[in-house]
Amino acid sequence: MGYSKAELLHKLSLNVWFGSLPLADRKAMLSAAALVPVRTGDMLYHKGEITGGFYGVVDGAFKVSSLGEDGREGILSIMEEGNWFGETTLLDGLPRPHDVTALHEGVVAVILPGDFQTLLQRAGFVQGIGALLCTRVRALYGLVEDAMLRSTRARVARRLLALARGDTTMAPQARTVITVSHEALAMMLGVTRQTLAKELKYLVHEGVLALGYGHIDILSPEALLREAALT
Repeated sequence: MGYSKAELLHKLSLNVWFGSLPLADRKAMLSAAALVPVRTGDMLYHKGEITGGFYGVVDGAFKVSSLGEDGREGILSIMEEGNWFGETTLLDGLPRPHDVTALHEGVVAVILPGDFQTLLQRAGFVQGIGALLCTRVRALYGLVEDAMLRSTRARVARRLLALARGDTTMAPQARTVITVSHEALAMMLGVTRQTLAKELKYLVHEGVLALGYGHIDILSPEALLREAALT
């Protein structure tokens, strides 16, 4: 966790949302934040809790998930380095709507509720939170639209394209190697491993993807975009 203030500011400002905030507000956030180490499998908070703060991922990655009545896990999103989350409960006072679990060892910046309320007195921070909530709403509507209107193959392609840009990060530059297991990808899509395997096999046969252990390589981003546009 040995980051200077300047190094931490630069590292987190690579994120599109955080980097778009006024410099004074970014500095205020980091001044209020405590850096906390996490281990693989640690839970930042559980669904139904009202505790905790506003979190920024300094190192590592976290899955946002929920369990169904049958015990199946659904992964809603992945929070990678630079992402901030946990604002909803601090704004409406209602319980956390999902679980957040560390996928790897890492470090989070934690802003406690009282400090979050103080930051809400800053116009730039309030506008940033509004923009963050708009991003969440757009992503949720996109997932609903995919589930209702798109084929499984198009949904697979669209989720891979999102993961290539850091899922919730939506980085300008997409990566060509996605670190994700087939099991986790199936959980994100709400499909069985067998259904996912069928679609991945087709995309591999068409030269769109290559599969490795714990990762998927995008060989043709253009072809994957075409698949994503299909209904």
